[in-house]
Amino acid sequence: TDEQLLIATTDDGMELGLYLDVSVLERLGRRCPLVALDESNLGDYCTALEGVSHFHYLTWSADCDRRVSLLELELQAEVDKYASALSLLLAQRGGRFPGELFQRLFEGCRLLPHLTAAERERYAEAHRCAARFCERLETRFLRRRQARPAALLAELRSFYRLGSHAKLRHALHFA
Repeated sequence: TDEQLLIATTDDGMELGLYLDVSVLERLGRRCPLVALDESNLGDYCTALEGVSHFHYLTWSADCDRRVSLLELELQAEVDKYASALSLLLAQRGGRFPGELFQRLFEGCRLLPHLTAAERERYAEAHRCAARFCERLETRFLRRRQARPAALLAELRSFYRLGSHAKLRHALHFA
């Protein structure tokens, strides 16, 4: 696998490690997404960002003494990938909205064939919920006549802090 969050429980709590395959890091080093995020590095950027999202969300939740479901972890990573790529592209394009991003992240996605049925179901559900939420974010905060980036950021922060069941409900019913 190109990305893996490693978790070990200890008497003192837990230990975490994030594995990113060296080939992903090398490709990102040759084609830095912070300079130019495009089709050539979007996949590797999302791979790395997913691992960082998992790591950060798990440590934040542990600090809040909250349990985290695998579905919640995947849902948050899907939203984080979209929000981060959106932010980079807006900055790199002088504020011009990247209309192709949603399609690239949510409509052209395939699950890996080696996943178990339970993993496929979890990833598909996280992907579906994140797509619905991010599509509504675009409509509400970015596609209208006047974009509202501060309100978008406030919504993303609020979503981040929601617990597992509330996060799923909000992703599906956010208007």
